[in-house]
Amino acid sequence: MLRRLGSGDQRFKTVEFGPGLNLLVAERDDISTDTDSRNGSGKSSVIELLHFLLGARNENKALWVREGLRECTFDLSLDWPERASPLRVSRSGVQPGKVRLEPDITRSASEGLFEPAAEVSLKDWQWAIERDLYRVPGEAAQVSGRAMLSFAMRRVDRGGFLDPTKAVTQQSPHDAMVNLCYLFGLDSGLAAEYRNLSNQEATRKKLVEAAKDPAWGKIVGRSAELRGEIGAVEQRVHELQAQIDEFRVVPEYENIRREADELDKQIRELRAADDIDRRNLQDMRQAAADVNEPDDRYLESAFNQLNVVLGPEVRRRFDEVRSFHRTVVLNRERQLRDEIDRTERALEQRARERDRLGDRQAALLRTLNSGGALDALTALQYSLAREQAHLESLRHRFQAAQTLEASRREIEAKRLELEDAMVTDIEERDSVTDNANALFNQYARRLYGDGGNPYLVFQPSRQRMKIEAHIEDDGSRGIHSMVIFCFDLTLAVTAHRAGRGPDFLVHDSHLYDGVDERQVARALELAAEVTEAESMQYIVTMNSDDLNKAATVGFDPDPYVIEPHLTDQPDGGLFGFRF
Repeated sequence: MLRRLGSGDQRFKTVEFGPGLNLLVAERDDISTDTDSRNGSGKSSVIELLHFLLGARNENKALWVREGLRECTFDLSLDWPERASPLRVSRSGVQPGKVRLEPDITRSASEGLFEPAAEVSLKDWQWAIERDLYRVPGEAAQVSGRAMLSFAMRRVDRGGFLDPTKAVTQQSPHDAMVNLCYLFGLDSGLAAEYRNLSNQEATRKKLVEAAKDPAWGKIVGRSAELRGEIGAVEQRVHELQAQIDEFRVVPEYENIRREADELDKQIRELRAADDIDRRNLQDMRQAAADVNEPDDRYLESAFNQLNVVLGPEVRRRFDEVRSFHRTVVLNRERQLRDEIDRTERALEQRARERDRLGDRQAALLRTLNSGGALDALTALQYSLAREQAHLESLRHRFQAAQTLEASRREIEAKRLELEDAMVTDIEERDSVTDNANALFNQYARRLYGDGGNPYLVFQPSRQRMKIEAHIEDDGSRGIHSMVIFCFDLTLAVTAHRAGRGPDFLVHDSHLYDGVDERQVARALELAAEVTEAESMQYIVTMNSDDLNKAATVGFDPDPYVIEPHLTDQPDGGLFGFRF
């Protein structure tokens, strides 16, 4: 049970809780005007502070980080399982990640007979709540202590009064069902499978949509295309492996390769020289064929036509010139013939040298072709490793593509199996659901008589586990609120009886907004009776107007009203000041 809510700020109005029904009332002061509102009296802030001290995560807009409250240290005293004295919890907005426990109950008993106070992490405190207040055996249960506390202390700003089976608006139905199944005593592991399958289905749909994108198709692809690509890469891997298996490292491979390259260079140079000599040889042969002795007979005929008689001296000079030209022609012819012979001999010599070099080069190439250098083997091995990595990547993509293509059928099959398993579990635990149904029916009939036909539904389906609360109504807000009241009371009693939940239930005054005063009176009377019979605690914040209306139909609130009495004045609220 919760015992005391306090603060280090002296202006804060300490709240003392007791067993059974606790009414924290906000009243209108005698000096209040029509414009004064009790919305700022701090009724809802009590529930916010209880969440803060019981492990709520820090948030930018949270109550405890507001200006004027951030420096305050708040504390809560509460009974703790298997301990004779209350546990005191302290936490401030300055260091929201740290929680002071007096004594430190996060450590095991074997660590010492006496457990002094200690500052622990928020995560350790949350786990202690799950372990001790909710008896969560471990992470395998897949439940959240914080989520279950939200059903015990609903918050209006989180949409806690919109749906009986959801304590937070943003909470997924699957998360809510996992925690509700645990509290009711059903198999929360099976309920968690619905959540897992839902996440898989959401992922599958995203992948299906992404696979339509050309870029994503290169990452995953289609199984048919990948199968063909895998076959091609496997062939390359086999070929490279065969080359490596047959590879022989040739000694002095680099020296032999350099010699072969040098021989190839020399052969190419010889061929280039041959090309030049063949062109020269062709020119020289043509020149030798064109060498002729000049014909000077036309000169004597020309002179005769001019009636010029050449004397002996002139004729002698013609003979000398003719002899000179004949000598020049013969020398030219002899020189060309000598150069042609020399060129032909050079061509023959280079041909013999080229044959010799070619034979040597061929022998070297045969040696090189019979094996290779060590770095060539290394290059082959690198290529093989690269292709093998590519092949492995393709196989992973192929497996992912097959999984994606088959996942829908698998998910549907698992859902059918899960539905059958959940139906079997509920049938085997029919006493659990029957008892919960009996409690809900009993509580609702106390409020509305026998005409409402109230009942709970525990219905597994292929999509999710469903737990629903029904009371025949006219759709009014008041009846909806009382459905939540009966559901929460049923859940709290069921979990507490089985040792899977705390012994307190807290409701905000917003739950009773719009509820007929007769149902308000009956709900408070029922809560007082049930909590007394079950050794539990029901804390509710209320405006005095609503409480007075309940009093007019027979409910006596006086034994249950606790201190302090909050008012709508600046210093009359929970914190003693406005912020």
